[in-house]
Amino acid sequence: MTPDSSPAAGRPDHPLLVSARDLIADVSGLPTPTILDVRWRLGDPLGREHYFSGHIPGAQFVDLTADLSAPPSTKEGRHPLPAPDEFQEALRWAGVNDDDRVVVYDDSGSTSAARAWWLLRWAGKENVSLLDGGLKAWIAEGEDLAVGPGNPVERGDFTCRRGHMQAVDISTVADWPDRGVLVDARAAERYEGLTEPVDTRAGHIPGAVNLPTTSFLDDRGRFLPPERIREMFSDAGITSGDDTVVYCGSGVHACHALVAMEVAGLEPGRLYPGSWSQWSADRQRPIALGDEPR
Repeated sequence: MTPDSSPAAGRPDHPLLVSARDLIADVSGLPTPTILDVRWRLGDPLGREHYFSGHIPGAQFVDLTADLSAPPSTKEGRHPLPAPDEFQEALRWAGVNDDDRVVVYDDSGSTSAARAWWLLRWAGKENVSLLDGGLKAWIAEGEDLAVGPGNPVERGDFTCRRGHMQAVDISTVADWPDRGVLVDARAAERYEGLTEPVDTRAGHIPGAVNLPTTSFLDDRGRFLPPERIREMFSDAGITSGDDTVVYCGSGVHACHALVAMEVAGLEPGRLYPGSWSQWSADRQRPIALGDEPR
């Protein structure tokens, strides 16, 4: 396959992101980064099978539903945050150490890998990056893939020191539009209530503005330039992460929007982990329909 020779194939515009070319160089040197494969899509539970079919050599698979989430419930939502000790254990089994540099990727524009990025940052790990463009970017450089379950790795010593990223609960979210900006990062048709493929009620949290997180990506699944993303946030009334809460369907893709905030040079916003899956399951919570916040 012919490597991508466009300018965007080189070094990304933000240190949070790593290009495929730079990752290729990194894995050829010492120390090598720890690479995590976090493939997951709504309606596709076969991430591990996709990993077996082909992954970046040396990458370890991390299961979004088993390792990066607590069990689903109507009370907490479809992908609650994992218990800190269980998250720590899962990352240790994947070979993550406290002093490692970690790179995470998926095959869907970093929309699921961002969940691992957010949790690692939440747990106090600073040296964590996303492979910009994910697996497709690696393949575009002409690199081979490994198949099968991957080579065993030595158990890591990663320690979860939670609290370094902010999350809010459902009660806080209910009042947030009167205090700051509440962002719904889902596709417009779900925000407007035109369709709802998973949850029991369609619509959005009253007062939320819609900013689909996929709008931060180009047609190859790579992040747009920081100034363009910053402009998109500004158009939505967001100039600081300090007063911003982001939600999505179940707290996964919202992490991707929080990545975009940092790429744009804004302070980290807050995550509402329960997201629409928790809000819509509570029949006492109001919903809004249409393309306006209220």
